[in-house]
Amino acid sequence: MKKIILSISTIFIIFTSCSDYLEEEVKHSSVPDELYLTDEGFEGLLIATYSELRKIYGDDPYLFASGTDLYADGKEAGPPGLTRYTSLSPTSEGVGELYDDCFRAIRVANTALHYGELIAQQGSAVNTREGEVRYLRASYYFLLVQTYGGVPLITDPIDTPIFEYDRESAENIYEFIVSELELALTLVDEGTYDGHVTKRAVHHLLAKVHLTRGYESFAASDDFSEAASYADAAIAGQTLNLSFEELWAPGNEMNEEIIFSVQYSPESIVANPNELGNSQRRHFGPYMGGGENADKHPNRVDELGITRRTLELFTEDDERYSASFMEKVYTRYYDYYDVPVEDHSSLPVIHYYVPRWGGNTPADSLAFFAANPGAPLDGFHSYGTYFAEGLAGADFGTIPLKKFDSPTDPYGQSNSSRDIILSRLGETYLIAAEAYLQAGQPGTGLLRLNEVRRRAGVADALISEFDIDYILEERGRELLGEYHRWFDLKRTGKLVEYASAYNYQVDESNFQGNNGELKILRPIPQTAIDLNQNKDFPQNPAYE
Repeated sequence: MKKIILSISTIFIIFTSCSDYLEEEVKHSSVPDELYLTDEGFEGLLIATYSELRKIYGDDPYLFASGTDLYADGKEAGPPGLTRYTSLSPTSEGVGELYDDCFRAIRVANTALHYGELIAQQGSAVNTREGEVRYLRASYYFLLVQTYGGVPLITDPIDTPIFEYDRESAENIYEFIVSELELALTLVDEGTYDGHVTKRAVHHLLAKVHLTRGYESFAASDDFSEAASYADAAIAGQTLNLSFEELWAPGNEMNEEIIFSVQYSPESIVANPNELGNSQRRHFGPYMGGGENADKHPNRVDELGITRRTLELFTEDDERYSASFMEKVYTRYYDYYDVPVEDHSSLPVIHYYVPRWGGNTPADSLAFFAANPGAPLDGFHSYGTYFAEGLAGADFGTIPLKKFDSPTDPYGQSNSSRDIILSRLGETYLIAAEAYLQAGQPGTGLLRLNEVRRRAGVADALISEFDIDYILEERGRELLGEYHRWFDLKRTGKLVEYASAYNYQVDESNFQGNNGELKILRPIPQTAIDLNQNKDFPQNPAYE
């Protein structure tokens, strides 16, 4: 099976918000019992558990990317609390979605594990599926604890209304995540990735969880060394053999380097593409005009503009630059993919984003317009004019990030049918590099990092420059747009430093919260606080 087809039309789960989850009697009824106590019904419940990934990752990616060094507001402004920290509060726009989405997903996972246990008692073989669900539930809690700190720990299906609940410590949430993943590792299959969780995916996530906990005050003494071991287990000796262009080629989302992803297909979103697809493609690139260009250029909203810092991470010899960005926009954007590469030189260019390493002179501009007489007057974008700081609201104002392009989707379609890649081998190498560095083995860590640089075509890093800042720069180049950046900066303690230094919208004072605390963790949503009858449930200190 190439992909899990995420259709849940036959699943009788009641999808509700976090607050509803804690209040309603939803454990089971005779109809779900009859359905889920069959192998076929339980398999459908498993698919429903996977489908929750779409809600978590498929909508606007502000919680994952904005307010960092690499992305600022584009033509359209995002939620100010998340993009600038100026008004970040428990009622801020965008704060509650991840909280609600993850707890809804946890509810579905708890239900799946409940029925899986009942089926197992009847003699059905469901151990592998149990491992997959435990991995998913652990991943949802990992998102929560990184974002909000300690949260309620709910592991059973609800069969009576709950009107008050406690907040578990972040330390205990991490212990739960690790134990769930260790159990999942004994249950899931070893096989090649086909959309289902594999041992390799569990190894990768265990590496990242240990790496992240290693920076916490309650870290285990061996977290960094454990992270390195798990990362090496996920790598399993495999080198990065694909070019970066091949890695991100549309239609190649199930290639040998993909470890885990949110699954989509044109067929699975056909009923309502703009609701069922994901918005990853449309956020990382400029607005390209309205209906008058609907047959020429993909729909983009330009709400996450690339900063100057982002472009300055790359050097001329780094193959990831041209594989990540659309430097030349043709009259019909997707001709880049539909026309053979050897014929690209004959295609008329209407917008050219000049790299910082050359071609910015007046003579270069004249030569561009002479070769492309149909280009608009603003079609030649000198370096320094096409990142968020210099955008000034212009159409085609920022360089498009092409990694997530979906040329098989119709022009004018807002959302994409491409998979969202959550874990891949290139990141596993970088997790190993960071883990070995923090475990006191920088030489081994440097070897892991230089495998990533080798594939990019750039010179090896030197031991003298190998530190956490260098790793974050490498992660910026390798993982641009892949929903890791806010977590990377938060994990390493660099969020305030990097965002205030490189994001023109963020000042260090923006992070100042109440009680002398910094706004690093996001606040627990006020709706969750208000609906909880346990009035001793604490808010994060910066927001009290």
